[in-house]
Amino acid sequence: MSYYIKKHIKLSFENSTEISEFYRLQQINYPKFFKMDNLSKLGFLASEMLLKDEENRFEPREHIAIIGFNRSSSLDVDTHYQATINSNENYFPSPSLFVYTLPNIVTGEIAIRNNILGETSFYVCEAFDAKQIIKTVKNVFCDKITTTVIALWIEHLDVFAALVECGEGDAKFTENQLNLIYNT
Repeated sequence: MSYYIKKHIKLSFENSTEISEFYRLQQINYPKFFKMDNLSKLGFLASEMLLKDEENRFEPREHIAIIGFNRSSSLDVDTHYQATINSNENYFPSPSLFVYTLPNIVTGEIAIRNNILGETSFYVCEAFDAKQIIKTVKNVFCDKITTTVIALWIEHLDVFAALVECGEGDAKFTENQLNLIYNT
């Protein structure tokens, strides 16, 4: 079976304020966005850009999977959460931060927003590794239900996302093609 990259997007920001400004410029109406951590915000925005023109976008769909990757897991939120429990005198664990101490929350946020019922998973790797991403995404297609995968690499304030589908297309889902579009 062959696979191709239907769409891809790469976004990079200097800080979390820029992420929120970009969200507002897109005129998206999803108030929960402002409660998300940066990892989830970046994945959310990338998925919005990839899926905005898709038919039946908000109807339940089992044929779409969401697979995320990064190097630092949820370290940004973990650090903030740790600060809420560091001191015995000022011990106040933050439930709103605790939710985001798992990196796979980003795939859940995307699935909830888009009513995606397929597989969601998140992998922590040493670096962007096109070979590993290709292998992992192709394995998801083995279930006979999945026809589309949203593949994400989210690290710090940068996100790269690709909408990968079964079939023939101009941008083959190969290691060389993935590296080419990731590095441009």
